[in-house]
Amino acid sequence: MAKQQMNGSRMLIEALHLEGVSVIFGYPGGAVLNVYDEIYKQDYFRHILTRHEQAAVHAADGYARASGKVGVAIITSGPGFTNAVTGIATAFTDSIPLVVISGQVPLTQIGTDAFQEIDAVGISRPCTKHNYLVKSIEELPRILKEAFYIARSGRPGPVLIDLPKDISAQIGEFHYPNSISLASYKPTTKGNAKQIKKLANAILESHNPLFYIGGGAVIANSHDLVKKLLEITQIPSVETLMARGVAQGDSNFLGMLGMHGTYAANMATSECDLLISLGARFDDRVTGKVSEFAKFAKIAHIDIDPSSIGKIINVNYPIVGDLNLVLQELIKELQDKAPTKEVLEARSVWLAKLKKWSNSHPLSYKDCDTDLLKPQWVIEETGKILGENAVIITDVGQHQMWAAQFYPFSAKRQFITSGGLGTMGFGMPATMGVSIALQEMQKENKESESKQKYAINFSGDGGILMNIQELMTCIESNIKTINIILNNGYLGMVKQWQEFFYEKRLSHVKLTQPNFKLLAESFGALGLEASDKESFRKALKEAIESPKVSLINVCVDKDEIVLPMVPGGNPLYKMILE
Repeated sequence: MAKQQMNGSRMLIEALHLEGVSVIFGYPGGAVLNVYDEIYKQDYFRHILTRHEQAAVHAADGYARASGKVGVAIITSGPGFTNAVTGIATAFTDSIPLVVISGQVPLTQIGTDAFQEIDAVGISRPCTKHNYLVKSIEELPRILKEAFYIARSGRPGPVLIDLPKDISAQIGEFHYPNSISLASYKPTTKGNAKQIKKLANAILESHNPLFYIGGGAVIANSHDLVKKLLEITQIPSVETLMARGVAQGDSNFLGMLGMHGTYAANMATSECDLLISLGARFDDRVTGKVSEFAKFAKIAHIDIDPSSIGKIINVNYPIVGDLNLVLQELIKELQDKAPTKEVLEARSVWLAKLKKWSNSHPLSYKDCDTDLLKPQWVIEETGKILGENAVIITDVGQHQMWAAQFYPFSAKRQFITSGGLGTMGFGMPATMGVSIALQEMQKENKESESKQKYAINFSGDGGILMNIQELMTCIESNIKTINIILNNGYLGMVKQWQEFFYEKRLSHVKLTQPNFKLLAESFGALGLEASDKESFRKALKEAIESPKVSLINVCVDKDEIVLPMVPGGNPLYKMILE
C-alpha cells in the first residue's frame, strides 16, 4: 500500500484492518488511551468491552479456536497486563493464534518504576510464542506484520506487542509489508518423503497399529484427511481431549485416551505395536507413566513443531511438517496398497480384541428414576436436543471430562476447552468469542436461522464464579451464550482426588453459593434452574429460544465421579473403573 503519515495508534488500526480483523476484545486504560481514541474513530471492526482483561484474552482465544483466525486482544499496562497473563498462557499451552497488544509507559519512563509499569516482555517470555517491545515508530508496521505471521504460522501461538504510550502518539510513515521473511524463523511444512515412505511401509506391516490423534489435527483443519486415512487403512484410532470429535463416527474409533480415557482406548495404546501420532504432544495426562506408555510399539510422530518430537517419548519415525501436507503424501503412499494376508489376519484378531474391550467396559453411568440428576445425563440430553448445532465449550473440572466423554460430537471444531493449562474461568469468556465467531461464519456462509449454532458452556459451580462478570459483557454487546452450571456444591475434581488419595479428607472443597438465578437476573441475563429431567429440558428450550445470554443452574448428584481414572504416575492400563 502507499506510504501515509499517521500516528502509531492509527498504524495499529490500519494493520488490524489489513489483516482482516473483524472483532477485538479489550479493556481501556491510561497506557492505551491513544489507541482507544483511534478505535473510537474507526469503523473497520467491532470492539467488545469485557469486564476483566483475563476475560478479554479468553474471549479472543475462544474466537480463534472456533473460527481458525487470529484472535486479538488489547489491554493496558501494569495490572491490566498481569490480569491478562493467565489468558495468554492458556492460549500458549494449547497453541492458539493470538495477537495481544499491551500498553506500556513511555519509553523514557521504562525502568523508573513509573505508575503502572511492569516488564510485560520479561513476564510473558515463557508463555508467548514471541514478544516485542516497540522501540521506535519506524519499526511498528514491520512488527505488526511479523506478529500476525508468527501467530498463525508453524505451531500457532500468542504473540505480544508491548506498545509504549509515546510511540502510540508519534507520527511516522506507515507502509505495511505485503509479505514477511524471517531468516531465523522458517517453519518446515513439507514432510520428508523418505520418512513418509518408511512410515507407510511400517503401517502396511503392522499387526496391531493405532492412530493417536491430537489437537494439531483440529488446529490444522485436518478432519477430512484424517477420516480419509482412517477409511483407507481401517486402522483403529484414539483421540486426546483437544482432538475430540475428529474421528468420531469412524467404525474403529475407540474414544479418548489418557487419565479419563476409555478402557478400550487406554488398553489399545498399551498393547499396540505401532502408534502413529497425528499432531499430538504426548502430554502427561495422556501418557501416564512414560516408561510404560505404548512400550510394545514403534512410535511415529508427525508434528509441525520439531521441538515436540522426541521431547517426551523416543520416536522411530519422526516427521516434521504441516499435518495436511504430510497426510496427503501418506495417503498417496497407502492408497493402492494393501497389507499381506498374514497382516490382515493378525489385524482381524487385533480388532476383535479391541471390540471385546469396548463391549466389556463401555463409558457408562448409573442413571436413576428419582429427581436426582446425573451430570452425564445433562450432557447427553443437551446432545440429543442440539447435536451438531452446538459448539461445546467447557470450564475445567469434572464437567469438562464428562462433556468430552458423553457429548455426541459430529462437527468440526465442536469442542473447545482449556487442555494444557487447565484454566478455571475459561469457559464463560471463551464462549463469548465462540458465539461471535459462529455469528460471523453464519453470515459468511449465508446460512438460514434454522442452521443457527449455539455456543454452550458447561461449567462447575466453582469455575463459573471466576469470570461471572462477563454476563454483563454479553448483555451490553448482545452476545447470546448458554451457560449450564453442573452444580454439585463442591470443587468436584479436587474432591474426587481427596476421596481417592487423601483418605476422604475433604479440605476446603465445599462451596457456599449465591442464588445463581437471581445473580443472572441482576445482570439482565436469563436466569433458570433445573433439578429434574423435565425442568432441565424446559430450561434448555427456554434458553435456546431466548435472544439473550442465559445461565441455567442444574443441581446434580454431588457424589458422581469421573471414571475411568488413571491415578497420577500410573501406566494407562492401571485404571480405576468403579
